[in-house]
Amino acid sequence: MRFRPLRAASAPDAARTDLPELPTPMRAVVFDSPGASDVLRETDLVTPAPVLSEVLVRVIAAGVNPIDAKTRAGRGVSGAIDRFPSTLGFDFSGIVVESPYESHPFPVGTEVFGMAAFPRTGGTYAEYVVAPTLSVARKPPSLSHVEAAGVPLAALTAWGLVVETAHAHEGQRILIHAGAGGVGHFAVQLAAYFGAHVTATGSGANLGWLRELGASVVVDYTTTRFEDVLGEVDVVIDLVGNVHDDTGTRSLRVLRPGGLYVLVPTGSWPGYEDAAAAAGVRATSYKVIPDGGVLATIARLLDSGAVHVFVDRVFPLAEAADAHRALETGHTRGKVVLSVAEA
Repeated sequence: MRFRPLRAASAPDAARTDLPELPTPMRAVVFDSPGASDVLRETDLVTPAPVLSEVLVRVIAAGVNPIDAKTRAGRGVSGAIDRFPSTLGFDFSGIVVESPYESHPFPVGTEVFGMAAFPRTGGTYAEYVVAPTLSVARKPPSLSHVEAAGVPLAALTAWGLVVETAHAHEGQRILIHAGAGGVGHFAVQLAAYFGAHVTATGSGANLGWLRELGASVVVDYTTTRFEDVLGEVDVVIDLVGNVHDDTGTRSLRVLRPGGLYVLVPTGSWPGYEDAAAAAGVRATSYKVIPDGGVLATIARLLDSGAVHVFVDRVFPLAEAADAHRALETGHTRGKVVLSVAEA
């Protein structure tokens, strides 16, 4: 299949008779019903068409996130999928091939990264994706598309946790669980960047790396109970919950009175609010906000070298099932990414 560059319509409601025909079909990875990773299969789909303020992006690489695996398995956001087969994926990095209008900030040919509106629209495990322009930013020039695809959901989540919820500042004591993961490795860097004293939990193999990312204290969760070695902290960013070794419950014991507990994985601890109230601390969950303006700020931090993205493994699009299996081991460092096309 060959793609001819598209021109922007002259107005949002234009008939688009001046545009060449969209390429169809496109390659995509879909699943027909929830299940294990082997329900993912490669197929051909009709290329999506953008409307109003959306851009159409040729996907070069797509990030793989825990929410993808949870959704595929019937949890996550699977309840919002209104039809099957469905294409997974939030993160992408690629090139704009159709823009809302000629003078739009993301004209045809612009290298961008961002988040798709999955499951309201098709996901990013595909050759093309439509995305709201408010969820997109220009790709950092210093990053490859593979690296950039590992950024949006994880880094925006980390920003929301560290900057907008914890209000990280000089001298603040923040404990981050699963600091070596996709969200965690960004959260550690951002908290340290804004001056917080960071403690991160991880496996023994990742302790040195966590120090390089900016953690002042590291705890090997496989050998040490963090509550046995830590004093009081102001904030706990919990990327684990109570699904493993009562991490959430134990976290309340190290928070100062009135401190803040932030739970990220959906469904990982249904009773956290009551438990936090009983312990005399504040608590909240958090959901990512796909804000292109914030993503542009993160892009500048990435270009400056103040923040880095680490891509652990890259899989071809056709091997998305293997990517999910790797992610579900719980032992990947940083991000897992799908390579979809040549830049």
